[in-house]
Amino acid sequence: MSFKEKRVGERGRAPQNVLRVSLLAMMVASGIAQAAGNTNSEQTLTVDASANAAEQQEQAAKDYSVPVTRAGTKMALTARDIPQSVSIVSKQRMQDQQLQSLNDVLSNTTGIRGVSGDMDRTNYYSRGFIIDNYMIDGIPTAFASRWNLGDAQTDMALYERVEVVRGATGLLTGPGNPSASINMVRKHADSKEFTGNLEASYGSWDKQRYVADLSAPLSAEGNVRGRVVAGYENKNSFIERYGFEKKFIYGVVDADLTDKTKLSVGYEFTQVDTDSPMWSGSPRWYTDGSQTHLRRGYNTSPEWAYNNKENKKVFVNLQQNFDNGWNITLNGTHNEMFLDSKQLYIDGYFDKTTGAGSSAYAGWPVIGGTGYNTGKRKVDAVDAFASGPYELLGRQHELMVGVNYSRQDNKYYSSWANISPEELGNFNDFNGDFPETDWGPREPASDTQLVRQKSAYLATRISLADPLHVILGARYTNWNRQTLSSEMEKNNITPYGGVIWDFYDNWSAYASYTSVFQPQDYQDASGGYLSPVIGKNYEAGVKSDWFNSRLTTTISVFRSELDNVAEATGATNPDTGNAIYVGKSGVVSRGVEFEVNGALTDNWQMTFGGTTYVAEDRDGENYNSQLPRTSFNLFTSYRLPMLDQLTLGGGVNWQSKTYKDVGGPDGNGTWRARQGSYALVDLFARYDVTKNLSVQGNLNNLFDKEYDENVGSGGIVYGSPRNFSVTASYRF
Repeated sequence: MSFKEKRVGERGRAPQNVLRVSLLAMMVASGIAQAAGNTNSEQTLTVDASANAAEQQEQAAKDYSVPVTRAGTKMALTARDIPQSVSIVSKQRMQDQQLQSLNDVLSNTTGIRGVSGDMDRTNYYSRGFIIDNYMIDGIPTAFASRWNLGDAQTDMALYERVEVVRGATGLLTGPGNPSASINMVRKHADSKEFTGNLEASYGSWDKQRYVADLSAPLSAEGNVRGRVVAGYENKNSFIERYGFEKKFIYGVVDADLTDKTKLSVGYEFTQVDTDSPMWSGSPRWYTDGSQTHLRRGYNTSPEWAYNNKENKKVFVNLQQNFDNGWNITLNGTHNEMFLDSKQLYIDGYFDKTTGAGSSAYAGWPVIGGTGYNTGKRKVDAVDAFASGPYELLGRQHELMVGVNYSRQDNKYYSSWANISPEELGNFNDFNGDFPETDWGPREPASDTQLVRQKSAYLATRISLADPLHVILGARYTNWNRQTLSSEMEKNNITPYGGVIWDFYDNWSAYASYTSVFQPQDYQDASGGYLSPVIGKNYEAGVKSDWFNSRLTTTISVFRSELDNVAEATGATNPDTGNAIYVGKSGVVSRGVEFEVNGALTDNWQMTFGGTTYVAEDRDGENYNSQLPRTSFNLFTSYRLPMLDQLTLGGGVNWQSKTYKDVGGPDGNGTWRARQGSYALVDLFARYDVTKNLSVQGNLNNLFDKEYDENVGSGGIVYGSPRNFSVTASYRF
């Protein structure tokens, strides 16, 4: 059977596989929830309304679930009332699993998978599409995958939780892909007493990490409070010569101006410096088509290479509550991120015997280069919205309405010097010893741009009957972008719709249609820019929550589409000389997801989620085949009742095989990079020495699995081998 015939056969079986996994996921989610609901009285969660409120609040703070969120619609809802797939990674789970960066969180989130371009840059995907919007307290920042501005290294010590909404999220973000939105929720000064947490860690490759988190009242009545989070991290790596150093400090003042008015003002500073970072991984291929299989610790980077980032953020938040249940929220932010980097890049093929290099591109006798890159991303944004109840036709409904303005100025400068095979020499003897370039002047990069957005949005939750609700909404966006050579302006209306049916005490069914748009640079026959690509997401599922939303379950099926994707006609505009494009239907992704998250008992926390999907382009070929089509995430913790000072836990992340077809040397032939399916197993234990002092140990990649995080056209980027950390925490 030919390769083409085999792939057609695999596509024919894919929907059956999706159906099987969806049925299995539904049984798993239902079984776990029912088992938790039927637990004996000694293990039943404490949710009695007459119980001490402070004790309940303290217990809920240790959960993996978060009962109420504004993810999805900006209305304060339970996850069960949001007609999309939502995952929330809580502070407790981040502590148990030692998820210390955004990269750590997303690598352990249902339905999210990353592709690492090198040691410091990772792009994340959901349902086959790249995630290009990241939010802090609901304000989005467009993410440029080419430039490493430290987004993946954002430190989680500054945040209370991370909210992930999968699918198209145009109501929240405006432009983007039908993938997911990532929202990080900041910590605030919420204690009227002097409290704090001091934490020190030591781990593999001489990793040292120290974090102080202190809160205190700044007025005698406690209506003005302050919080400071400061940290330092320093480590080497399994990659030789690589070094990493991070410093951060965050401060916020929260003031209760009245009983119903709260003002928050804060500042954040983060500095990340890396020494000898490898750029785009280690070379993958020999000229005979075999793979290099270099050791995991191999590094092409010279001693002089570095990649430094600096991040400064100022923000203000004003919340006003009213007696009628309405509230107004005003968010403002000014962010500046800086890049300073000198690196070496190798992209070629090498003779296995002689080590001689060969170009990856026909007619271009270059196997890499050195780059001196600097950049600055500046974001100024204001977001204001109001939400609350209203009555219509004898029933109570909810309304949310808001406006947003953002200005993102991206300026990048680059100096590049090519490397020929002769300059590099025998690759078999190469050990990163390469002279630093006599750098020429840095020139503005082509993707330097200024983007302005003005948006107005609204959504309403209509109660048609006690068990039946409809959510309708839309966002209007005026989008303007200026580059070095052009300017583009687009207006777009992004609709949102969902229906939720509470068909049983703890169960709801839902269906939704969501969309998102993405402006594009391609021109039609008249010389005008094509209309934006439209991402559509159709989703239906069943959700449940238990124990006052301390445990939630979701099973969903989805279909995501891209419309108006540019396709070249082969013709050229005689007036402009530019290629002519037309908009056509694009990629279709369809699949199923499930997740169980939260407290099974007061002592037992768990998150278990999985996704499986197929994604094909308009020609029926696999789209983004470097992404696993099926993946599962499981992590759980259990506090021993007979020894309640001891908590044990662990988990496993599994993903299916991936591949990517790439061109051979000098453009001859097609080769396939592969990564088989694999599982990563993690363990942890925590012992409360006293009420205030605890010691925790984490062991990651227990079986020392070797795997490639960059199956694609770039080099090999190995994931971390088996590693450990020991953390001591003192709370007061």
